[in-house]
Amino acid sequence: LKLHDVQAVKFGQFKLKSGLTSPIYFDLRVIISHPELLRQVSSLLYKCAKDAEAKFDCVCGVPYTALPLATIICSTEDFPMLIRRKEAKDYGTKKLIEGNVRPGDVCLIVEDVVTSGSSVLETAQVLQTEGLKVTDAVVLLDREQGGAARLTVEGIALHPVISISTLLSVLLGAGRIDQATCSSVESFIQENQTFRASQVNGSSAPKRKCAELSYGGRAALPGTHPVASRLFQLMEQKSSNLCVSADVTRAEELLEIADTLGPLMCVLKTHVDILQDFGSGVRGRLTELAEKHSFLVFEDRKFADIGNTVKHQYEGGMYQISSWAHIVNAHAVPGPGVVEGLRAVGQSLGRGCLLIAQMSSRGSLATAEYTQAVVKMAEDYPDFVFGFISGSKISSKPEHVHMTPGVQMQSGGDGLGQQYSTPDEVIGSKGSDIIIVGRGIIASADRLKAAEEYRRAGWESYLSRLSMLS
Repeated sequence: LKLHDVQAVKFGQFKLKSGLTSPIYFDLRVIISHPELLRQVSSLLYKCAKDAEAKFDCVCGVPYTALPLATIICSTEDFPMLIRRKEAKDYGTKKLIEGNVRPGDVCLIVEDVVTSGSSVLETAQVLQTEGLKVTDAVVLLDREQGGAARLTVEGIALHPVISISTLLSVLLGAGRIDQATCSSVESFIQENQTFRASQVNGSSAPKRKCAELSYGGRAALPGTHPVASRLFQLMEQKSSNLCVSADVTRAEELLEIADTLGPLMCVLKTHVDILQDFGSGVRGRLTELAEKHSFLVFEDRKFADIGNTVKHQYEGGMYQISSWAHIVNAHAVPGPGVVEGLRAVGQSLGRGCLLIAQMSSRGSLATAEYTQAVVKMAEDYPDFVFGFISGSKISSKPEHVHMTPGVQMQSGGDGLGQQYSTPDEVIGSKGSDIIIVGRGIIASADRLKAAEEYRRAGWESYLSRLSMLS
């Protein structure tokens, strides 16, 4: 959004160097006049390389726009910098590479925009001529026109901070562009590929639907609640939309589940009132494990009383839920007072609330009219309510999170009215965001293996929903 604000991204009709007329133009040179943005972009590029576990000894920016970006990375992170000249001087040393070149070192290439990948390849070839190795390149924006595939063939992994698909999704979700503009750019990109994945592995590259925002894109929307934003980011980072429902009766077992399955889940759902030995030590240990494994804790308390009562239930009593649970939920039956009571405690603590709009039990009284009223209540309290417990997607707002219980690998039900749906049905067909899995994992003889199977199934369904073949 900041790139759009400073007109580094423009929409209209622009004649390119190739002679083509493009509906989008990137002029990232302007960021040098915005110091804070320049620092942020440089920081994101370095983080991108670090997250990709790229190994390198020095850094070289593709001339000229990427030079200040590489300079900031090197001065901030203490890496030696090399400068590639576009042409050799006809005097002095006549070098194409300036800096202390040590043959055998690995050099990271920094670029602002990649289309065909030719500028990165040219820089890599000059560096390699000097005896340097090039295995990775980071770029702020990948236009998704074949550059990454071409670089892969040449043995260089491209790591983009953002792709043009994600950029369009964010701008569309924020109301900066309309669907017609988004579709126009998307068509241009697909019709003007410089190198197709089929040339490498015989298959076409997936194309993201412009109308579907990724979790990361939704995290970046200005109206997304901080808890939802953090959750979306964790989901992207961990490739997981799995919430494990740990309905166990002993604290030791709960903490073991949190520690063992923590790396695979984005949320741990608890029912602390069924624990037979809950104590203050459980609160502290849950907080430590959530931090250690990067997941959020969701206490499935289902608050359903008047505002003053739920306020005390939330912050007081033996459980002191507000002190350790990032997320709680509530029924909307009592009216807005239930949200106001919870918000009075949780908002200042950075907590968030889900409203129960639908239930997975047979004969649920949550009718369509009730569900619509719940959505309206959520929209009235965007500073505390960030989503729903529901069987499917019920809100068109990309800022809202949908979490669906009653998920198993096989559809069906149990003898107590619980109805089950599969991960693909929940994420792929019903449009929910997070699968809540209890007995499918907890009752398994190998909980770790079961959790990985559900994580993979949920994530693959999400990727399938996002993508379509070009």
